[in-house]
Amino acid sequence: MTAVLAALVVVLGLSLLVVGVVRLAFVPAALVFEARRRRDDPGPAGCGPEFPEAPLVSVVVPAFDESVVIENCVRSVLRSEHPALEVVCVDDGSTDDTFARMQRLAVEHPQVRARRQENSGKGEALNTGIAVARGDVLVLVDADGLFRPDTVTRLLRGFRDPRVGAVCGNDRPVNLDRVLTRLLALISHVGTGLMRRALDVLGCLPIVSGNVGAFRRDVLEQVGPLRTDTLGEDLELTWRVHRAGFRVTFAPDALVYAESPSTVRGLWRQRVRWARGLLQVTAMHRDMVGNPRYGTFGPYLVFNTAAQVVAPFVQVLALVVLVVLVAVDGTAWLPADWWGWVLLLGIPLSVALLLLAVLLDRAPGDLRQLWTLPLWPVYSLLMTFVLLDAARLELGNAENRWNKLDRSGTVSVRGLVDDDGHGS
Repeated sequence: MTAVLAALVVVLGLSLLVVGVVRLAFVPAALVFEARRRRDDPGPAGCGPEFPEAPLVSVVVPAFDESVVIENCVRSVLRSEHPALEVVCVDDGSTDDTFARMQRLAVEHPQVRARRQENSGKGEALNTGIAVARGDVLVLVDADGLFRPDTVTRLLRGFRDPRVGAVCGNDRPVNLDRVLTRLLALISHVGTGLMRRALDVLGCLPIVSGNVGAFRRDVLEQVGPLRTDTLGEDLELTWRVHRAGFRVTFAPDALVYAESPSTVRGLWRQRVRWARGLLQVTAMHRDMVGNPRYGTFGPYLVFNTAAQVVAPFVQVLALVVLVVLVAVDGTAWLPADWWGWVLLLGIPLSVALLLLAVLLDRAPGDLRQLWTLPLWPVYSLLMTFVLLDAARLELGNAENRWNKLDRSGTVSVRGLVDDDGHGS
């Protein structure tokens, strides 16, 4: 047991250190993003330079058994400051009263339309909504998302030039009532505050979040509908946008608050689904990996595949090798003092990058969750085994399941819903 524990600590420490060094290399690009933001042109209509007039925006909301959250989501969208807006709700064969709630919203608000289909999955529900939507820009969201009044406007400003085909918004946890969700609220800034900014500048942003993403209608018509044979429909669509020669940008101020997994089981199921989607999409578009024909995105996919697909297997192999080494040679070669362990764990670098990411995201309030940081290495270890389980399921041709989170309806962020529980 001692050998296993020592080897585990070493692998975790080296992993944090390597990941930290890699992320450090992206910091200059993230800072360039911030410098450019100060020069962004809001345009004559406040929607960016590409829109001389406010375009009609269609927000498409697919839902399966989302009665707990669907009304708050739609009402928050309707409170948008954008003047030309419609909401297309698509019920994917729910077994609860989700569709009835959609219908009531459609009666109350002429901007809302409700559609129902047989249970076919999220991708098909989005395609149904896109087919009936009338907007020049389509915003695809999840049914638990809560918009701020300026979310749509901020998304539109992400279309900075004619080459931009899609814009990724900034999703943050709304249910800060559990230790796990508080940890996720903190460490997610590394992905949004740092990496998305850097990848925007480098032309390599690999995903438009399913929680909040905007697409030009003409781009969707060119690249085709969402595929229904993958668990990573948002990832796959983004890669097709890159394949067609369009840019994907990040709009950090286009905030949507959505529920994060509040249990380890829920987190595991969500991340396994994401990992399976990554494996499926990488296989579908393997010709793009390393291909300079797709600009910087092709070569970036080599790094992406190495970091997210290959690295977990390397970590497990390293763990096995180190267990053998410790069992044979003991632990004398490991750092003996406490500070040596801290350095080995890469904690100073990881914490420094986290603080920078929080500052870039202008979310100092989330530093109240710093007490959850000791759980970060445990989370990192869990994510390693998530990929392995996803690979096992893919090799076994397991069925693709939506496996959405069980919603709680918890809203811990002030100002997103009215006192009566309706989206504000």
